[in-house]
Amino acid sequence: MRLRIAVSLALLALAVIIVQSLLLIWFLDRKEEEFIQRQLGQQIEHSMLVWRKSPDAAFPNTPSMWLYRIDKQNASGDVPPTFASLAVGEHEIYIGDTEYHVAVREDESARYILAYDVGDHESRLDSLVQITLLGSGLLGLFTLIAGYLLAGHLTRQLDNLAIQVANDGHGSFCAPKMESELLAVARALDQSRDRQIAALERERLFGANLAHELRTPLTAIRTDAELLAALSGVPDGVTRRGARIVTAVDRINALANSLLLLARDARPVSSEQIDLKMALLEVWSSLQLAAPNGSGLQLDIPENYMLQADPALLDLVLRNVLDNAQRYNDEGDIRCELNGSVLRISDNGQGFADEDLARIFDRYYIGSRGVNGLGLALVQHICQACGWQVSAGNSAHGGGWVSIDLAASVLAA
Repeated sequence: MRLRIAVSLALLALAVIIVQSLLLIWFLDRKEEEFIQRQLGQQIEHSMLVWRKSPDAAFPNTPSMWLYRIDKQNASGDVPPTFASLAVGEHEIYIGDTEYHVAVREDESARYILAYDVGDHESRLDSLVQITLLGSGLLGLFTLIAGYLLAGHLTRQLDNLAIQVANDGHGSFCAPKMESELLAVARALDQSRDRQIAALERERLFGANLAHELRTPLTAIRTDAELLAALSGVPDGVTRRGARIVTAVDRINALANSLLLLARDARPVSSEQIDLKMALLEVWSSLQLAAPNGSGLQLDIPENYMLQADPALLDLVLRNVLDNAQRYNDEGDIRCELNGSVLRISDNGQGFADEDLARIFDRYYIGSRGVNGLGLALVQHICQACGWQVSAGNSAHGGGWVSIDLAASVLAA
């Protein structure tokens, strides 16, 4: 912005200077023409008057003027043909590259021709044009430099405000001696941040209260369902419904825990060495016990690939990604591949809709294939807290994939 301001100011100043200079040169040129015509007129009138008394004294005393007299009785004389053919009056003619102003007069006895070489005037005018152009260029350059420095001084407060916003400072964005326009922006930023903090706090409180209030009744329901399913002599349908209730309660508990985790800053609590391949197998085994669907797991992970991470958070990430892949897989195995530090988990389902890819990590985003839940939003939330990078897309052969760059936690391969 500083450079644009400086360039705009320099161009504006240069345009004004050039226009003013052109008008001045045009005005001087007109005045010079008027001066030459007046000088020629006065000189030829003087020469005609003096000729009658003393012809030798009638000639002009400047080497740039030539006086010719053509006697009407004897038209001979050393007069250039270009001048001799001119009518009475004032003329501007060129002989070669030389410009002449010529005044022609007559009296009862002769015709008088006064020619003036205006080369000196033209040379002075050309010098004036060159000096004007050089001065305009230097002034434009000075204006550019001065404008850039001045714009930097005026936008310094804006730069400081941008740095403060980027650093997410907790103090007020308003600063002493801030310009009124910038002060209005700073106040608006303060108000926006206050509203954002209040909204986040309400969200945290809602998630925490919801998770807490649901936990007690859900525990009671789950206990009763387990006891009901364990009773002897009850029909098989009752046992199946009891097990289904237990599964549903577990899903609700998992949802409540996810809401609670999303409402908080998901910071690692502990740090342990974890074998990535074993962690994947353990999560997959628990998912198969809870909801087997016939899918297999294909692992392309080196042995003893160790991470230093929070086991609970890593378990949540792997569980949500594998559960998502298992749920949408059509046939074949779910593949877990490690390329460098990037773990990619892919399935053989329909994949993500292209128009939804930019928002699949949003909570409860309604896409073309339904509503996204909290799973991938929770994955992104945890990955950001642990320093991991998560992304998603579609495979060329079909199916979707989720990649997690675990470089921040890798110990050894």
